[in-house]
Amino acid sequence: MATAKLMDFDKALEMFEPVLGFEVHVELNTRTKMFSDAPNPANDEFHGAEPNTLIAPVDLGLPGSLPVVNATAVRSSISLGLALGCSIAESSRFARKNYFYPDLGKNYQISQYDEPIAFEGSVEVELEDGTLVTIPVERAHMEEDAGKLTHMGGATGRIQGAEYSLVDYNRAGVPLVEIVTKPIFGAEHRAPDYAKAYIAAIRDIVRGLGISEARLERGNLRCDANVSLRPRGQEKLGTRTETKNVNSMRSVERAVRYEIQRQAAILADGGTITQETRHWHEDTGTTSPGRPKSDADDYRYFPEPDLLPVQPSRELVEELRAALPEQPVARRRRLKAEWGFTDLEFQDVRNGGLIDEVEATIAAGAAPAAARKWWTGEITRVANAQERDAAGLVSPADVAALQALVDAGTLTDKLARQVLEGVIAGEGSPQEVVDSRGLAVVSDDSALIAAIDDAFAAQPDVLAKIKDGKVQAAGAVIGAVMKAMKGQADAARVRELILERAAQ
Repeated sequence: MATAKLMDFDKALEMFEPVLGFEVHVELNTRTKMFSDAPNPANDEFHGAEPNTLIAPVDLGLPGSLPVVNATAVRSSISLGLALGCSIAESSRFARKNYFYPDLGKNYQISQYDEPIAFEGSVEVELEDGTLVTIPVERAHMEEDAGKLTHMGGATGRIQGAEYSLVDYNRAGVPLVEIVTKPIFGAEHRAPDYAKAYIAAIRDIVRGLGISEARLERGNLRCDANVSLRPRGQEKLGTRTETKNVNSMRSVERAVRYEIQRQAAILADGGTITQETRHWHEDTGTTSPGRPKSDADDYRYFPEPDLLPVQPSRELVEELRAALPEQPVARRRRLKAEWGFTDLEFQDVRNGGLIDEVEATIAAGAAPAAARKWWTGEITRVANAQERDAAGLVSPADVAALQALVDAGTLTDKLARQVLEGVIAGEGSPQEVVDSRGLAVVSDDSALIAAIDDAFAAQPDVLAKIKDGKVQAAGAVIGAVMKAMKGQADAARVRELILERAAQ
């Protein structure tokens, strides 16, 4: 693949105004699929399932099978629409979106077109420096997911160079809500920041509602980023590209920046932008052409004849509105004040996507500073090393219990890290790991004094220095005692006992 010519980002913004748009797909965590009774299990079960086992005739488009709307998915969609500030339609209709793709068994997708469940809303998002911006939402509509292709025989796992592809229909029919923004103006140099902040806001909203696990790396939340440029002073919008299925906030940020630089270079050379989908390549930080972008007419939408309109009662809508959780921006500001974190400390937690985990750890009894230290420190380090999600390594309750052992003097920080290792490895609760590994701090002063006397006997010159007032020499004895105790001693208590023995 040839390397595209790029323009310097700042220069591109001098010449052109970026206009953004985002289409975010949210997988709902309903028990069954959107239009069938096939199971829709949680992440780990879903991704561990054998191909083509979580399916029903409707998902495969088999003759004679008829769709039935998932009522829980409708409720979740209404809740999400309300959280996005949208109006909820008194009547909305499903439509058939016709296109052929191997993992779409029916050769059409049941979606919504001109009658979505939710419309005309906005989302307040917070940039990293605390600036608040409002993103206009055009619509949020219900639909079903397609299946998945696995490309075999190539070096990269992508369709380019593959010898053949395998179809897995497990994901076909999973309930989705697609959130479509209106064109976003005024982002300017902060366009990549807008992208990252918006996806973070959607993730926080759906997690707060409890309607999706919203794990980008698992595809629960997927973003298509639309970017177009128009020359400064021009009213007409430029031709857009749509970078598909970007699976991390950092990647969305990078993809938007790359497309601005790529498109600017083409336009500055007198070229034209092709309206198309583009694939994001995480390894190279680039996009490549996908297919020409279809307009609505190309999909030949028409009302789904096998489904009645969805007509939620006003009582249901108001019931769901009353149950909405606190908005993410307001919640973050409240928690930051309650926890007493600095801007940087809270940003560490937020950037790690660990607000829920820290909050739950504090609720389980840990101090805010300790909860933040564990989640943004050792737990994140282990998660990165194992290429796993930090939230999936250990429970907040176990982190709080671990810190309680430190606070009680049962563990030092060093020993606590070993206990955490055991908990992550599945050896049990923190107390069970302490007991099975024998990691508790030695609190028997007589055992510590015996180790101190042995250290003094081996280093008589050190004892003499301490007696002469050179207390910093105690460090050598502390090291010897900690080694003898295999690290299972409180260094502060050891130091106290050393000075007491030297004074005798």
